[in-house]
Amino acid sequence: MEHLLYSDGNAKRISWTIKTENDQRDQFRDHADIYLDKVTNIQSKYIALHVGLFWSIGVFIIKNGDTVRIMLDSDEMINHLSSDAKSGDQMLEHKKGFINQLGTQRNLKFIYEKINAADNSASKFL
Repeated sequence: MEHLLYSDGNAKRISWTIKTENDQRDQFRDHADIYLDKVTNIQSKYIALHVGLFWSIGVFIIKNGDTVRIMLDSDEMINHLSSDAKSGDQMLEHKKGFINQLGTQRNLKFIYEKINAADNSASKFL
């Protein structure tokens, strides 16, 4: 099955939207205290992607072997996540590792797609 996963974040909150066929689930969370007002927007976007992916697996929307189109409004994220490129930010490296680990453990196929920020359906929950 194929899913579209949108995610976004800022210093206070993360959000994600997962679309599958005719279903859409929207979620948002305030940052945990360890991140609240302590992360950059790009770090928050990585946290949102990681949590959104993990949540979607946990509630059985994404299943083993599925394809996940990860819809990103950040060229930096696409370049980093879709290649062996390294980031100078240790948090981003850790989140990339967790995201890749989920993909490997669940035999998921990730497709990274660039979208305009205005088309990011998760942004409206920030």
